[in-house]
Order: sequence, then structure tokens, then C-alpha cells
Amino acid sequence: MNDRRTEKPLTVARITMLWMGNLFLTIFLVSVVLLGIWFISRLIHDGVKDSFASLWAPLIMIFLLELVVFWAGIIMVYITSVQLGVRMRILGLLCGMIPIVHLVVLVMIINITGREARFERAKMKLDEQRSSQQICKTKYPILMVHGVFFRDMKHLNYWGRVPGELEKNGATIYYGNHQSALSVENSAAELAARIKEIVEETGCEKLNIIAHSKGGLDTKWAVSALGVSPYVASITTVNTPHQGCEFADYLLTKAPAGLRDKVAAAYNGTFKKLGDTTPSFIDAVTDLTASRCRQISEYTDKFDFHAAGVYTQSIGSWMKKATSGAFPLNMSYSFVNKFDGPNDGLVGEPSFHWGERYTFLENKKKRGISHADMIDLSRENIVGFDIREFYVQLVADLKNRGL
Repeated sequence: MNDRRTEKPLTVARITMLWMGNLFLTIFLVSVVLLGIWFISRLIHDGVKDSFASLWAPLIMIFLLELVVFWAGIIMVYITSVQLGVRMRILGLLCGMIPIVHLVVLVMIINITGREARFERAKMKLDEQRSSQQICKTKYPILMVHGVFFRDMKHLNYWGRVPGELEKNGATIYYGNHQSALSVENSAAELAARIKEIVEETGCEKLNIIAHSKGGLDTKWAVSALGVSPYVASITTVNTPHQGCEFADYLLTKAPAGLRDKVAAAYNGTFKKLGDTTPSFIDAVTDLTASRCRQISEYTDKFDFHAAGVYTQSIGSWMKKATSGAFPLNMSYSFVNKFDGPNDGLVGEPSFHWGERYTFLENKKKRGISHADMIDLSRENIVGFDIREFYVQLVADLKNRGL
């Protein structure tokens, strides 16, 4: 079964080009500053007329050379950089002709791409050093289960750069392929069928499941109620609202019925075009409320996962402040905080707990870790937290447990 939807990681060639582009821009910036200082000193010493009379030919050559160096550098970093982002690329284009400002923006671009090049080169070196160890080559393959309002797509991986990093270290990855928004019971039914399909077609016997957000609730139901526990070696839930979200109860009760229906109809219609057959926005949101999640957990947690031979663990993270997350999590953080306390932008910390082991991620740096960061949604290299390496070590631990 070929189920690879892994985003292409930064290759050696791309990282080399990124590094060279950054070097060209650095050379350009330094040379422009030094040449500017030198030329001003000549103007002061020789005067404007004499300076231009004696230097016009070399100045033209220098200008053309600087243009080549600059455009070579900017094109290379624009093509290869992941961390530069759309906003900084647009800012660079808009400010390119504004004196002084364009140098400030250039410094920002050099800093961002320089950090990225150094980070990616270090990561490639680390992967090369441990390649023979295959630290993520678990006994059973990994099934990655997405959360609500997303699909597993061929050209846009829900898990960002994580699957590629796991595969480089020996992991075999499959995906849930379930619809984006259904009730927990209906999503679980699709996952149960998917689990059986993978096991039957590959002969792998069991799967290690890593499930994000609502995907954790769907997985628990599939394993506890739908008879697939013999095919599951472990379940790791990531930022899953096991006890639900109080703010979801508030939104459903306070939002006008007409507005809810319009949003639901728009969502369902859009995702039908993207591949869902029977999406249900309202059912999915309802099953994320605290009142409904408590009912779901009471039902699924009656099942003895340990006795069934299924290792269980949960992971959660904390944003720390609203600015730690991108839109819309930067908007929802403070709102969720009033209802659910410290949170990842959507789910409160007390709701993460489940299973035999619980890991709470708290970045020591100022930047927190959001609900979206846990699936590498923005593909950002967060200072103080390497999302790719976190999952490598997570899967390596499963391997060490004989799973």
C-alpha cells in the first residue's frame, strides 16, 4: 500500500542554496555600507564634480556587480526559505525601493534566512549521524490521525514536516483518511475500517496511533467500542480535549441559530467539494463541548486499554500568551483562558490528561506552543522547541518500548 503524503523536506541542495543566498545578501549589505562610506569620504575630499569625473566608470561596474549579487541572493532565499513566510516576502518587495527602510528589511531577511540555514544544516547533520540507528523504526507502523476541520491531502500534509522527519529516521507512516467533520462515533467508524484495511493489506498486525485534537476522541472510541483493539499497539493523543472545551458550550448556546446554520451549510458544502461525503459541522462541534466530551470519556474509559495490550499516553502544550499563536488562535487564547484556564489556543490544560503517561510541553523561551504548532501547521522553527525532533523522540520511545 502506497500511502505517502509526506511533504518534501529541505534537501541538501535547497539548504545549500539557502545558505548561499543568505551569504550573497550579507556580502551585498556589507559591501554597500563600506562602499557608501568610502564614496562619501571621496566626495568630501575631492568634491562632487571631480569624484564623479574620475569614478563614473568603476561606479557603473560596481553598481552592476552589486545588482547581480543582490538579485542572485534574494531569488535564492525567496525560492528556498520556509521561515521567511509570505508576509516578509511581500514586505521585501514593497520596501525594496524605499531608502534606508529597504536596508532595515534586508537585515531582517538576512537574520531570518541565516538562522534557518544554520538550523537546517545542523538538523541534516544530526540525521546523517544517526541514520544507521533508524531510531524511529518501530515494530509496528505509525498511523497519524488528523483533528477536526482538516483532511489528509496529497499535497498539503496536515502534520507539516513531521512525517518526513520520522521517515528519515526509519518510521513507516500511514494516515487516517477519514472525513474532516463528523460526530466522534461516525469518525471512529471510519477509523476502525481504516485500521483493519491497513493491517489486512500490509500484514503489519498492529499500529501505533498518534492522534491530534478530536482525532484522539475518535481513536479512543474506535478502539474501545468498535473491536479494533487487537490491531492497536499504542495510542498517543496530542492536545486532545478529553474533557472538552467549556468555551465550545458557550459558543453553541449563545450563537444565533441562523448563524450556526449558515456557517454549517457553508462548511459542509465546501468540504464536500474537497472530498468529504457526509460532513457534519454541527455534530463535530457538539462533540467537542465539555458536556458531550465528559459523556464520551465516561463511555470510552470504561474500556481497559492496558488489559487489551494497548499502551496509552497523552500530550498537551501551553501558548503562554496570545501572541504565541497565529490567527485565529491569537484571538481565541484569551477567550478560552476565561473558560478553561491555561490553554493552547483551543483546549485547556486540564483536558489534555489521559492514559498511562502524560507529558505537558512548556517552552522555556517566551514563545509558547499552540494547538497548531503541535502539528507544525505554520512550518515555523520555534525558538526553544523543535517540533520535528519532539516527534522523533516520541516515536523513538515507542520503539524502545518494543512497539
